[in-house]
Amino acid sequence: MWIVLVLLAAVILSVVLVVVGIRAPRPEDPIHERLAVYSVRDEPMTLEEIELSQRFYERVILPLFNRVGQIAARFTPQATLESAKRRLEMAGNPMQMDPAFFLSLRFVLAAVLGGGLFVVFMFSGRNWVQGLLISAFFLLLGFFFPDLWLSSRIKRRQRAIFRAMPDSLDLLTICVEAGLGFDAAMSKVHEKWENALALEFGRVIQEIRLGKLRRDALRDMAERLGVTEMTSFVAAVIQSEQLGVSMAKVLRIQSDQMRVRRRQMAEEEAHKLPIKMIFPIALLIFPSILIILLGPAGKILMTSPLGEILR
Repeated sequence: MWIVLVLLAAVILSVVLVVVGIRAPRPEDPIHERLAVYSVRDEPMTLEEIELSQRFYERVILPLFNRVGQIAARFTPQATLESAKRRLEMAGNPMQMDPAFFLSLRFVLAAVLGGGLFVVFMFSGRNWVQGLLISAFFLLLGFFFPDLWLSSRIKRRQRAIFRAMPDSLDLLTICVEAGLGFDAAMSKVHEKWENALALEFGRVIQEIRLGKLRRDALRDMAERLGVTEMTSFVAAVIQSEQLGVSMAKVLRIQSDQMRVRRRQMAEEEAHKLPIKMIFPIALLIFPSILIILLGPAGKILMTSPLGEILR
């Protein structure tokens, strides 16, 4: 009975996490969305109507979680908050989470999983020692799950940015060689694609328009992404700007190097495949082949006189 309750709790938690992820707000400015809704209406809207036009997740759940994060921020060291903020930026700020809320989410999930399962075991009348061990396991799982999820998002985003860099650098090179400035070339990349790298270029353009120096905006972008190749590209662009080297030539060299690097990474992943295939082959394919080949022989052996002796 307790196994059914544990599985039911895990399924309910999984459904809740999937629904929250699906209904997560897009990484857009909510003020612009409200103004857009307000501008298309013929009659004026009150502030209450604008608030009620939002989704339930945006009106209730997200502010509640952010409030919990603000309370937790009072007891969290500043260095820990800065580290969490940097990791969230590297992941693309999923679900627009506050750093303090992300840190408090670990304790919330640990309490929900570990405490909930322990209560279930206590009321089920089972062995409380066994229930305590299983609850401790799920408590640790709930505590480390947000970090594992965020690390997965960071790696996935960095991989996508790395794969998009050669094509983006080619477009930058073509635009600069055609006579456009570097800022205008980044704007073309932002208009051409809608991937994570193009969005970062768009953010750099907005920061430059707001008065930030281009080299500072590019350095901030490299720190947000955390991709080694992007850091090298930004350093080369800044150095060419300071030394007066041709930007088109630098971009052409960087584009060629990125294509070589992407080909090398693809070859490296291809060489890793035989090793990665050992585990599914040994655990899934070989046992099935053995059952198919040796199953009939084993059945014949068990019905033979030798099988009678062995039994």
